[in-house]
Amino acid sequence: MTEISTKPRPATIVDVAREAGVAVGTVSRYINGLPIRGGNRERIAKVIDDLGYRRNSAAASIKTKTTHIVGMLVPAVSEFHAALLDQLARRMRQTGRAVVCFCHDTEPEAIVDGLEFFAGHRVDAVVMDGNEELRQRLAPYIEQGMLVVLYDNDLPNLAADRVFVDNRRSSRRLVDHLLDLGHERVAIIHGNLRDSVGRDRLEGYRDALKAHGVREYPELVMDGGWSDQRGYSSMGDLMSLPEPPTAVFGANYNMSIGALRWLREHDMTIPDDISLVSFDDVPAFSVHQPGITAVGQPVEKIAESIVSVLAERLGQNDPLGKRTVRIDANIILRGSTRRLSP
Repeated sequence: MTEISTKPRPATIVDVAREAGVAVGTVSRYINGLPIRGGNRERIAKVIDDLGYRRNSAAASIKTKTTHIVGMLVPAVSEFHAALLDQLARRMRQTGRAVVCFCHDTEPEAIVDGLEFFAGHRVDAVVMDGNEELRQRLAPYIEQGMLVVLYDNDLPNLAADRVFVDNRRSSRRLVDHLLDLGHERVAIIHGNLRDSVGRDRLEGYRDALKAHGVREYPELVMDGGWSDQRGYSSMGDLMSLPEPPTAVFGANYNMSIGALRWLREHDMTIPDDISLVSFDDVPAFSVHQPGITAVGQPVEKIAESIVSVLAERLGQNDPLGKRTVRIDANIILRGSTRRLSP
């Protein structure tokens, strides 16, 4: 005797549309990450959850040539990149897409492996830090139709969309703060100048000096190479000068952490002996005594802008990047600076 299956029928897109009181096309747009009205979006999301609707990703991929997967290629899963990955994954999930991360450690072969992995899995787009090592390797993939969004570092002349913090302006504002407090011998420990973000933060430092009519001292410009160890040695070099700086700008948190470690090991206090500010705000800066004044990268806004740019590109089915978004960053004032006596 043949048993009759009592397994409930899986919910379909038609069921979702009927329960939500919208057209099937509206549900389809929601599932495919395309813009719809906010009220409809919330209603559809609730019905999908209530009905346990599961999209047939394999079939949809064949029909629409999309996989609903976005690749994220990062040099390292550090504070900034990890925070961005978290926010991007949360926001992409709301559009029906998942984010897959590939870490390359700036190794050329690993970069190629990552690009090949994403190309082989036909991801809808790749979000990446514009590491200079990528330039020659990335261009052929873009020419073959890979949709790319760059963040953090630019690679000029590549057909990619861009979402950047305004590094130059934010750095200028941070150094303006030191100059307003009467500091004139202000040092910078900058990152690799091969990277656009390294150049932008150094130019922001120089913009502030020029605006205040303060001379730039070459011996106060140190290459920290983005690393803790180089930040440590750079601070040592600065403090061994015949006339050390009275304030230091660390152009990322790794270098600033290294600088702080040197100061602690040499019994120098902030801000009594020296003022220090940093680009990138990390939890350690808020609990350090005193707290470290820093530029807080607006990770949530960066992720939100990337999702918006991708929705526009995928909706238009236009693989050529044409849009650049620049986002202001906030300065978080804490106790690591002091006013110099006249």
